[in-house]
Amino acid sequence: MMECRNSDCASVSSFYNDRQRSCNTPSNFSTCSEVASMSSVTGSVMSIYSSEFGYVEVKGTVQFAIHYVQKLGEFHIFVVQCKDLAVADVKRNRSDPYVKCYLLPDKAKYGKKKTCVRKKTLDPTYNEILRFKIPMEMLKTQKLNISVWHNDTFGRNSFLGEVEVDLAEWDFNNTQMNEYLLKGRVQIPTSPKHSFGGEEMSAEIKVALRFLPQTTLSHKNKGNGEVQIWVKECKNLPISRGVAIDPFVKCAILPENNRKSRQKTRVLKRAPNPVFNHTMVYDGFGHDDLKDICVELTVWDHDRLNNHFIGGIRLGPGTGKSYGSEVNWMDSNVAEAALWERMVQTQNEWVEDTLPLRMMVMARMSR
Repeated sequence: MMECRNSDCASVSSFYNDRQRSCNTPSNFSTCSEVASMSSVTGSVMSIYSSEFGYVEVKGTVQFAIHYVQKLGEFHIFVVQCKDLAVADVKRNRSDPYVKCYLLPDKAKYGKKKTCVRKKTLDPTYNEILRFKIPMEMLKTQKLNISVWHNDTFGRNSFLGEVEVDLAEWDFNNTQMNEYLLKGRVQIPTSPKHSFGGEEMSAEIKVALRFLPQTTLSHKNKGNGEVQIWVKECKNLPISRGVAIDPFVKCAILPENNRKSRQKTRVLKRAPNPVFNHTMVYDGFGHDDLKDICVELTVWDHDRLNNHFIGGIRLGPGTGKSYGSEVNWMDSNVAEAALWERMVQTQNEWVEDTLPLRMMVMARMSR
């Protein structure tokens, strides 16, 4: 099944016609360009946050060719297909993927172009052309961003992966079909050190915790305590495409994980070392709950279209279990678990630490 999203998508036949003018054979694009060969595909699968809605496994490939039509002054991206995409809708075991293209660094200047949506498939075929009206001299200053998304009926589209091509280094005589491994938006290893822009840097968050065992007068001794999280600052946040990001921090206490339970700081503009000084309060917890809950703090780059995950921490006992059930989000490392234990042992007083951000799989949000 197919759903066309806008008028920017065109049939493959018009792309073939454009190319046939410069070909010796009257056959299709792949014949005249010898595009049977494809770039090698290597790499590993990773998990990553998708916009603000849970996570999906970034996997699979996207196949496309690019061509500049001098006569029209247009840049054409011939999107052929994707293969082996991740399942975005786990309940129905399906994805409804479409492909979206931008020219960077200024998304708004040339707008976005989208293919049609292909329903119920992990191996969609598009054979569509996405067109940008742009002079060649300007095109050579751009980067082409091709991303794959799952189309959700309620607007909660899920990121399935992306590819970025530096057009300053692209040979526009190359009309080969290319197959690229899809990658996550931000790849931060579990180590606090990561490479960004050729330099090694460490992204950190400074946070304080406090547990107040009883905050209201009650005859009940259980369930009326507060966990307080004081997000102080972050340091050494990465630069995205040459500019500082617009960071903010989101917080949840797991296993409770729905939109109402999530709190967040304000967004700070162009701040690689943002100071938030924002306190978040969660009530209804007894001392016994502290061995079964976990504070999840995640740092994001605010974007008008889609927020980008930078990294996070989980503060909890790190036992792998919650209320008797095994859960993958109870995965605090040694430093994170140590801060949590200090809070448990030092009630009514603030304890704090500066911890490295890490990549992690997000607990899926409940509705």
